[in-house]
Amino acid sequence: MRGSLIERYKRCGKHGCKCAESQGHGPKYYLSVSKPRQKPEMDYIPLTYQAQANEYLENFRKIKITLEEICEINRELLKRREKL
Repeated sequence: MRGSLIERYKRCGKHGCKCAESQGHGPKYYLSVSKPRQKPEMDYIPLTYQAQANEYLENFRKIKITLEEICEINRELLKRREKL
């Protein structure tokens, strides 16, 4: 999955709440996904799904690295005028 997991803390604004004196309630996690020529989208990710979201994000990063390696191999083959 493409994107970034963002950790946020929010203040509720209730009078006398301890969050006014600290960083806020949280952490709350949001998936931020940016696409070319579009506004970034933010989706709330419950704490129970944080590990799964991180796994999906890491899978995307690994695939992206693998695709770059394949591209470099193909480029080198074209330079040599060879077929795989």
